[in-house]
Amino acid sequence: MSAITASAVKSLRDRTGAGMMDCKKALTEAGGDEEQAIDLLRQWGSAKAAKRAEREMTEGIVAIASSESGIGMVAVSSETDFVARNQDFQDFTSRLAASVGESGLPDGEVLTGAALLETEGFETLSGELVSLQATIGENLEVQRAVRMNVDEDGELGSYLHFGGRIGVLVELTGASGDVSGLARDLAMHVAATNPMGVSPEDIPQEDRDRERAVLVEQAKAEGKPEHIAEKIVEGRMRKYFEENTLLKQRFVKNPDTSIEDLVASHGSDVGVRRFVRFAIGG
Repeated sequence: MSAITASAVKSLRDRTGAGMMDCKKALTEAGGDEEQAIDLLRQWGSAKAAKRAEREMTEGIVAIASSESGIGMVAVSSETDFVARNQDFQDFTSRLAASVGESGLPDGEVLTGAALLETEGFETLSGELVSLQATIGENLEVQRAVRMNVDEDGELGSYLHFGGRIGVLVELTGASGDVSGLARDLAMHVAATNPMGVSPEDIPQEDRDRERAVLVEQAKAEGKPEHIAEKIVEGRMRKYFEENTLLKQRFVKNPDTSIEDLVASHGSDVGVRRFVRFAIGG
């Protein structure tokens, strides 16, 4: 076998971003075949990533991309903020979000990263993630992904907050006029307040029952008569819904107005259908 030339090492390094010594080793083992060397580097990258798998991934970014067929949002985590600001990492996340938006994934279904990358049509991006891990030298992981369609009378608002650490999609219904500003304001509001659901009915009955039980015990501990305790519990449950459901919350840009009243001010037919909120590390 002929010696591995410096130009061959440079070519492989330019294509993969891997270290010079790794490139030379891969070319040597591949007998100078660049494509086989690339496969080896990807395999080694997977092995290194497995060794790093126990490290915490508390950094990363959320990306949102629109297309004619839908809008995609993904959250991809990294170990350090330095990598989260890496252009190659950000480009990959943007391409992944665009692919999600253009795909035939079920409308509104939040997928884990593992399920997404195993879906037909995402094989290339899955390979890119492995190569990126090998190049960057950190464990990277797709946390979650979602694709949303919008009906003809709907409006979709999106918002990225805190350098892309939080991303939100909000869908409005009954939008006969221009409610794009409202949709964006609501997406920004959801990013800030992290509600549990659109309305009280969206909070699971189990969670409501648990909260009520705690409030009942609190009222008993305060020594309130039963008929007074019941009124106190009902009042505190209203407060619970005001704090944890979107429509009952006070608008962050104008606390004198509830989200419910804000939406109603844009027309009696306008409503909030759903929202999805992704947060890195959350």
